[in-house]
Amino acid sequence: MLFAQRCLSAFLVASLLFTGSIQAVQAAMIGTVQVATATTSAKAEQDKAKIIEMLSREEVQTQLVKRGIDPQEAKSRVAALSHDEANQLATQLDKAPAGGGFIGAVLLVFLVLLLTDILGFTKIFPFTRSVR
Repeated sequence: MLFAQRCLSAFLVASLLFTGSIQAVQAAMIGTVQVATATTSAKAEQDKAKIIEMLSREEVQTQLVKRGIDPQEAKSRVAALSHDEANQLATQLDKAPAGGGFIGAVLLVFLVLLLTDILGFTKIFPFTRSVR
């Protein structure tokens, strides 16, 4: 019991001694404009990074050179885009089709029909043999 009281007393004395060394923290209100500006800037930087990543791909650089555009100049122009322009371009890149469009769709349909023909669900192509 005496040992517990001494430990508690030592703890309380140490706590009181260290309360003077705690630094005061100051907090201030952050304005809506500051938050909106920081968010917009961060989003614009993400959009620009996405566009530059797209321009860094080998097939894109090949197409740029084929059209007479220097890839480094294209990247420097992306860096000079405004927030709204970068957002608009990144949105267009996200919505752009990834494949060849019509040719890719026709190839997909052909492969699905070929697979169903081989599995015996349909009989469309005369050059296939059914598994069934």
